Amino acid sequence: MENNTDVSIHDFLERMRKPSAGDLVKSIKSFIVSFLNNEPDPEKDSAAVQDFFSKMEAAFRAHPLWSGCSEDELDSAGDGLEKYVMTKLFPRVFASNTEDVISDEKLFQKMSLVQQFISPEYLDIKPTFQNETSWLLAQKELQKINMYKAPRDKLVCVLNCCKVINNLLLNASIASNENTPGADEFLPVLIYVTIKANPPQLHSNLLYIQRYRRESKLVGEAAYFFTNILSAESFISNIDAKSLSMDEAEFEKNMESARARISGLSSQPTAPPPPRDESTVHKTQMLNPKRETTLFQSRSSDSLSGTSDILNANSEIPVKKVESVSDLENKGASRLLKDTEASKIFQEYPYLFANAGDLRIGDVESLLNSYKQLVFKYVCLSKGLGDAATTSLASSSSPPLQALSGFDTAKEPEDEHTTLSSDVRETDRSVDDLVRALQSEGEAVVDKVLDVKQEEHTAVLAEEQT
Repeated sequence: MENNTDVSIHDFLERMRKPSAGDLVKSIKSFIVSFLNNEPDPEKDSAAVQDFFSKMEAAFRAHPLWSGCSEDELDSAGDGLEKYVMTKLFPRVFASNTEDVISDEKLFQKMSLVQQFISPEYLDIKPTFQNETSWLLAQKELQKINMYKAPRDKLVCVLNCCKVINNLLLNASIASNENTPGADEFLPVLIYVTIKANPPQLHSNLLYIQRYRRESKLVGEAAYFFTNILSAESFISNIDAKSLSMDEAEFEKNMESARARISGLSSQPTAPPPPRDESTVHKTQMLNPKRETTLFQSRSSDSLSGTSDILNANSEIPVKKVESVSDLENKGASRLLKDTEASKIFQEYPYLFANAGDLRIGDVESLLNSYKQLVFKYVCLSKGLGDAATTSLASSSSPPLQALSGFDTAKEPEDEHTTLSSDVRETDRSVDDLVRALQSEGEAVVDKVLDVKQEEHTAVLAEEQT
């Protein structure tokens, strides 16, 4: 199933721009406005969208714009309509239900734990069919699912994953003179690949496809493979010692060891963070469920302070030396190389796994925005560290480190994570403000920023001289 929806949406939009498409455009806009004004209800929303798609497909067939068109062209029009409408409705309907958000988090955490110790043998995958290196290709396809908003595009990611697995099994059976593999061989491999890929919000993605992919297209091979990944999700959600043919004590031991590894308790016990207000936690999870997922992934990382201990030549008291950006980059690269969970860290950056051929015209805006954010954050970080380093080295009285780094290093270890998180959020807001300022005011703002920096630098020099 080739992903050609960019061609479909382009053709669809070109036809919609013609004067004779006025009645169709009016119907589409009217539906979107009416839909967004209704209270969210997943079941009713799904029924309303499917009914609208069916009516519009019939309208396309009867419309002069598609007179004499083939079934493929009409089908492409349907895909174009689906992509246009669902891109508009995506923020409203994707993971909009609290239960779905909770299910996403539970499933992600379950796979994060199980992937630490699971092996193909636990799923009764025959050695003949084991090929973990090639399974990485299937994982990569599934991990692309959050790059897209259209139900068809998300489904393509699932189908491509399944097809890679199916072809590998078929080739393995031919090479070993085995019988043609069936569902009993396919499903365990799909379960294993899904656990190892662990795409965020998998539950919501599958529900989204199920609810909003045109019903007339979720048939045949697509329906077969999609049913299999639904079965894989169900199996993983309920996975236990019995389902993995493991002793209960061994299963619990492995799960506890995985929890310790993820939380960082296996190497160094740390005190729990200060309790947070329950209402704040709930609100945060509802407004930004991805943040809790990110925190769950990051707890295994060491606290990054950007400093290292050295001894003052005039005293026995250790002081801090601010590390350069290059030092931080090298340290981070070294840790990533040693981190067995490095692949999960990069799951938040789906384009990292994409090839040039995977990118579409619609990705350009997202990539450009991401690039701008990256440049601004890196430059601000570099400048911030450079100024801090200059100040600390120029001052003979060794000023307090918190004045340079922006947080209080005298706090106990359990407070550092909370303080750092706050600083990161403040930094993100500052950078976002800078981006908006530069985009709206142009070169004048650049001069203003430089003037402010020059004033700050002059003030620092004057203070040192006094």
